[in-house]
Amino acid sequence: MTAAAIRPGSFHRSDFVKLLLGIILFVAVVCPLAVMLMNMAGSDISAVLRQPRFREALLNSILVAATATAISIVFAWGFALCVVRTNMRFREVFSVFVTMPMLIPSISHGMGLVLLLGANGIITRTFGLSGSIYGFHGIVLGSVFYSFPVAFLMLADILKYEDGSPYEAATVLGIPKKNQFFSITFPYLRKPLISVVFAVFTLIFTDYGVPLMISGRFITLPVLMYQEVIGLLNFSRGSVIGSFLLIPAVVAFIFDLLNKDRTNINFVIHEKTKTISKLRDGIAMSYVLLICFIIALPVIVFILLTFINSYPVDMGFSLRNITRTMNMGAGRFLTTTLIIAVLVSVIGTILSYFIAYFTARTPGKTSRMLHLISITSLAIPGLVLGLSYVLFFKGSFVYGTLAILILVNIVHFMASPYLMAYNSLGKLNIHLEDVGRTLGVGRFRIIRDVLIPQTKLTIIEMFSYFFVNSMMTISAVSFLSTVRNRPISLMITQFEAQLFLEGAAFVSVLILGCNLFIKCAVYVFTKIIRNKEEKQ
Repeated sequence: MTAAAIRPGSFHRSDFVKLLLGIILFVAVVCPLAVMLMNMAGSDISAVLRQPRFREALLNSILVAATATAISIVFAWGFALCVVRTNMRFREVFSVFVTMPMLIPSISHGMGLVLLLGANGIITRTFGLSGSIYGFHGIVLGSVFYSFPVAFLMLADILKYEDGSPYEAATVLGIPKKNQFFSITFPYLRKPLISVVFAVFTLIFTDYGVPLMISGRFITLPVLMYQEVIGLLNFSRGSVIGSFLLIPAVVAFIFDLLNKDRTNINFVIHEKTKTISKLRDGIAMSYVLLICFIIALPVIVFILLTFINSYPVDMGFSLRNITRTMNMGAGRFLTTTLIIAVLVSVIGTILSYFIAYFTARTPGKTSRMLHLISITSLAIPGLVLGLSYVLFFKGSFVYGTLAILILVNIVHFMASPYLMAYNSLGKLNIHLEDVGRTLGVGRFRIIRDVLIPQTKLTIIEMFSYFFVNSMMTISAVSFLSTVRNRPISLMITQFEAQLFLEGAAFVSVLILGCNLFIKCAVYVFTKIIRNKEEKQ
């Protein structure tokens, strides 16, 4: 007698739960997007397409994204090679440090460049430089700052899991290095590199934080959409522009879906042999230190500016800017943001984990559909998601409340934590549930007593991912927040408009401090758990 024959009702219950989860995701992801696309009137589509400003913004966005993507990937590739393929010291420290830009909003990178290279920037005044940071060059530079950590993490992951066995065999056979590259390295890297290019291009193409700060007259598509919706309240034209922002993300999503790299999935990977070379390691250390110094510059400027009376008029040390920022509501907005981040992290982690459980461990058509909907948010930029939520939920009881900010953040950031849980749960023994049914043990007890303890490190990482991104996001929430529930990250744009850069710098430091705290806490918890596991 099979497990299915023993308790057939359990399958019906699991299907019911999957259907319920599918309905929740359908309403939270698919319906708002469909409403936004249906909101586009034919007259507005033609009017937007004929608008010279739109065509200029589209070309500018493509040019900026292509240029910044190329620069970011080249420098990130060099950094990844130094970290993964050399014997230099403190490689793990550098790997963590270089991800610091991911802990502050993208608009902070733009502001950092203004403070460094603007007309009154520190570097500009110190070295007597001329020229303007505003426009194409400034946006490209800010976008490189913003996207570099993402490109590095993806490239380092590719290099880390490249099997060294073919290279050892090729060396034994006397195959030249040049032939090894075209016969082994290039075929292995081709698809992953294309995925990295798509991911970085999409990240830059859909970002409006950096251009909003330093675009000047050089308009980009996300900024144009922001102006149409926030400035002119033209939701229909904003929807048209938003549909164009979807294109690169959807293309990248489809490419990754159809070209999953399954290399080495069933084999033990042998790390590529690292030859001993002090010269190579010295050059790598110099390059890594230079990149880390450049990345640290905006953060150093934020900290300095926070304690300066009024840059560049009064360079005296003072706590006046902190007091003024707190009096303008920073403390209240920080509390609101922390509440949102914690609730998004808790609810998002639980929801993502249970969805991943059913999609990874209960095969079937409903599981495949649920999996597809769960990763759909990867293809929806934050600005587009925020506008779609405005159109779909306007007039409902959740509109203008904390609830809609929590919901939009969960949907916006859910795909990555979901995939973390999906991959972890998929690696565990697939027969646990069958054995549990035979012994009369329900799914909940298996999840509670077996799966959660086995995947607790993944759960901690999921929580951290939700928290960090909820603290610093400015895209999806910019259309949905009100004066009462505004996240603290949006104060950066407010202070920048008021030319209160010292306050904006302090807000950036606050966000960075909170995210560093949660990252350090995750590191400590992870280390404690691993030490306990090693002792057992």
